[in-house]
Amino acid sequence: MTKNSKILKVSLLVFTLSCCSLSSTFGQDNAGIGNLKYVDPTIGNVGQLLQPTRPTVQQPNQMIRVFPQRTDYMSDQISNFPLNIVSHRLGEVFSIKPTSKAVSANVWKEKQMFDHDLEITRPWYYSTYLIDEDINVEFTPGKKTGFYRFEFPENTSKSLLFGVYNNGESEFKFISDKEITGTEVYHDNIKVYMYGVFSAGATLGTLKNNQVSDNRSITGKGIRVWISFPKNTSKSIEFKYAISYVSAEQAKKNFDNELPKTDFNQLKKAAEESWSKVINQIKVNGGTEAQKRSFYTALYRCYERMVDITEDGKYYSGFDNKIHNTLRPFYVDDWTWDTYLANHPLRTILNPLQEEDMLNSYVNMYQQSGWMPTFPVLFGDHACMNGFHSTITFLDAYRKGLRNFDVPKAYEGVLKNATSATMLPWRNGPKGPLDDFYVKNGFFPALKIDEKETDSMVHPFEKRQAVAITLGHSYDDWALGEFAKDLGKQQDYKTFNVRSNNYKNLWDTKTQMFLPKDNSGNWINIDPKFDGGMGARDYYDENNGWTYLWQVQHDVPGLIGLMGGKQNFENKLDQLFREDLDRSRYAFWAKLPDATGLVGQYSMGNEPSFHIPYLYNYTSSPWKTQKRVRFLLDTWFKDNVFGIPGDEDGGGMTAFVVFSSMGFYPVTPGLPVYTIGSPVFKNVTIDLKNGKQFTLIANNASTVNKYIQSSKFNGKVLTTTWFTHEQLMAGGKLELEMGPKPNKNWGNESTLYGMKQ
Repeated sequence: MTKNSKILKVSLLVFTLSCCSLSSTFGQDNAGIGNLKYVDPTIGNVGQLLQPTRPTVQQPNQMIRVFPQRTDYMSDQISNFPLNIVSHRLGEVFSIKPTSKAVSANVWKEKQMFDHDLEITRPWYYSTYLIDEDINVEFTPGKKTGFYRFEFPENTSKSLLFGVYNNGESEFKFISDKEITGTEVYHDNIKVYMYGVFSAGATLGTLKNNQVSDNRSITGKGIRVWISFPKNTSKSIEFKYAISYVSAEQAKKNFDNELPKTDFNQLKKAAEESWSKVINQIKVNGGTEAQKRSFYTALYRCYERMVDITEDGKYYSGFDNKIHNTLRPFYVDDWTWDTYLANHPLRTILNPLQEEDMLNSYVNMYQQSGWMPTFPVLFGDHACMNGFHSTITFLDAYRKGLRNFDVPKAYEGVLKNATSATMLPWRNGPKGPLDDFYVKNGFFPALKIDEKETDSMVHPFEKRQAVAITLGHSYDDWALGEFAKDLGKQQDYKTFNVRSNNYKNLWDTKTQMFLPKDNSGNWINIDPKFDGGMGARDYYDENNGWTYLWQVQHDVPGLIGLMGGKQNFENKLDQLFREDLDRSRYAFWAKLPDATGLVGQYSMGNEPSFHIPYLYNYTSSPWKTQKRVRFLLDTWFKDNVFGIPGDEDGGGMTAFVVFSSMGFYPVTPGLPVYTIGSPVFKNVTIDLKNGKQFTLIANNASTVNKYIQSSKFNGKVLTTTWFTHEQLMAGGKLELEMGPKPNKNWGNESTLYGMKQ
């Protein structure tokens, strides 16, 4: 060996050791237990047009959620780190920021540069390196607690800067050299309490009106406090804390319950194990590494919401602004316009007891506020979107045997919504004249093009959404009627069964589309592709008439009948995926920015579209469902930062990925049945909470072999394109033979489950 080769060998060894050292600090050494290694919270962090995914660090369905505050993923600067993200995207409380600079008013405002490649983001752990000041930041979550660890350079100043995110009166107080308490007012009237402990004592003080002082406490708006550690202290500074929505005393109790004798690595391990339990509940074999990353990351996102805010048998409710005692978890933060489609149905499989607790929370909210919520968050029912889809969620759970909540009270709540609440988008409260018109005439009246609004209650931006309202409430009323029928309330069933057909009142036989009518019952002549203003909200909502053409999940046979039979229905589905925009994409998206993930007029990036590719299972060509679903998964759900085609909404969209990757989907929540698609994996096993396993075997499944050749359930030939929830929960075994070309005879004579023929 030559002298140069020896030098080269030594250099390579040093380089390798250096890389190993860096990997232990910055690399993905926190890959996790089992399938946790496939979870990457950065997938989808760059949105197509609107909201990206959030790289949330938390325990599953738990209150404490954290990710760094920055403009977006494309930014290389972090403003600060929150102690808690209160709601999915509705605000944070208590900021913290490390610095090695002298404390001054300007330091709070400065952003700190980081490098994405030196950042670790796992569901249970976060780490980043702040380049300019040579500071490493780590975080790991508890349930009501969090733990930050900051590593500063040797023999340098070390300070932590605290602030608030909201505009209300706040308070910080150092109750000792190592302890801090805080109160921040969230959403105008909700006090959030914090108790925290530092790993070392130090000098401390406040900032108010840009003046640094050594005061130990401060109150007011926009307040700041700081704590500085001597240069000769340990370069590692730890801060562990608890949050409470109940009281300052409860914050301290939450801390004592979780953290007093827990070090960083112990909490990190506990958080990792909490994720291992839920992620490894579903095991898959086959598929590509990329498909596993997309699948398991989608599953992780389904546990971001709802969150348990119960503290020692108590919880604060924004529905009556009171503290309540409880023996069960109380959950908030849900957007049912998004989550009723697939996230809630997924939970009925994976954790039915938890779903019952969540529905029990809904019932409590109704009792506390007088209305059944649809977008329950910490401060109450967030008036958002349209429809009373919590009705569908209750029916779906009830029919799947979930009864551990006050069923009569739940029915009372959804009935009150249907009979007494306004249907206006983004509004809560009693019904008005437009709602009375709907009940009398069977459709929500629209304004003519350029006609000025006459009802002051209509949201100035969200508009009437007349067609979307009519279609959405037809489904809600169907669910209420079915709920009534199951509970033996025949008169209610008759009333709401009739109202479930209101969608037919807006069917235009000439255009074969759902179109708006004015208050005289006359058609309003619009272009269903493009008219209706921003987001088509005058008539539809976030999507155009081609998307809302299919919003009749509760009566697919009825929709087929309107279109003149199965073949016409199938042809229209084909046309949907091929229909031109008739304008440039930039012109289309200028009006319809939510309609992303386009395939023809089909929008994969928005919730009303999720069930549509499965509608081929109601035709004589179920193989087209297999073709479309695989194409959509492969095209729009990649395992990178661009890997989500639209607003993911905390599990609302990625539950579609979980179901579709496994090979089945709940087209009609409210019917306890799943329609079969095309599994991307050769084997899927779900460990059920009842001790049984559901298994789906897709023999020979691959990228090419996506078409079902034959099927069996529990060893018997399966002649339908669906199976029931009862079969799944009994530990059923679905076996599919897959091949590269469609078997056009498979399932084309399938009967329908629980629908009008």
